Amino acid sequence: MKVTKAEFVISAVGPNQYPEDALPEIALAGRSNVGKSSLINRMINRKNLARTSSTPGKTQHLNYYRINDSLYFVDVPGYGYAKVSKSQREVWGKMIEKYLMEREPLKLVLLIIDLRHPPSKDDELMYDWLKAYDLPVCVVATKADKVPKSRWQKHMKIIRDALVMRAGDKFIMFSAEEGIGKDELWEYIESTAQLGSLDTTAPEEENGQ
Repeated sequence: MKVTKAEFVISAVGPNQYPEDALPEIALAGRSNVGKSSLINRMINRKNLARTSSTPGKTQHLNYYRINDSLYFVDVPGYGYAKVSKSQREVWGKMIEKYLMEREPLKLVLLIIDLRHPPSKDDELMYDWLKAYDLPVCVVATKADKVPKSRWQKHMKIIRDALVMRAGDKFIMFSAEEGIGKDELWEYIESTAQLGSLDTTAPEEENGQ
């Protein structure tokens, strides 16, 4: 199916606000300002459905985006932003942990890493936590267009080694600017969420290109 329908649904702060239609959910986790919103927009061929911001820590809720009435992208608050108060970080942490551990429709967690830099300690902790609880995870190294192609393999190895990724763990390189990795990521989402075949192209006017 073509991604012809994509809509923001709700900024949820607890289970009583989560959608009840049991559609598969794909969560996006990562440090503040790593590019989760840009990834969502590229995946659904929209320019600004998911609001991007140069201000880290802006996402403070679980933001639900429904795609073609078939699945949700769930943008969770970014971690590692020092200017957010300790008490607020604790609230976010409990909310995210409860969601990840108890949400039945959750099919996959995309752990978003900046390809340009080694994973932070928070990235490593998040990956270890997801693996410890046997949650399905795919590491997505974004901003690939900012790194020369000749250095892609080197940067990917740095991330694999820092996260202690095992053979077979899914790793996709991505660029929201150029669409690198988009088709591969959709294929993996489709397989993991057990969706039908996805045609992720969109009409010319939807692309804004």
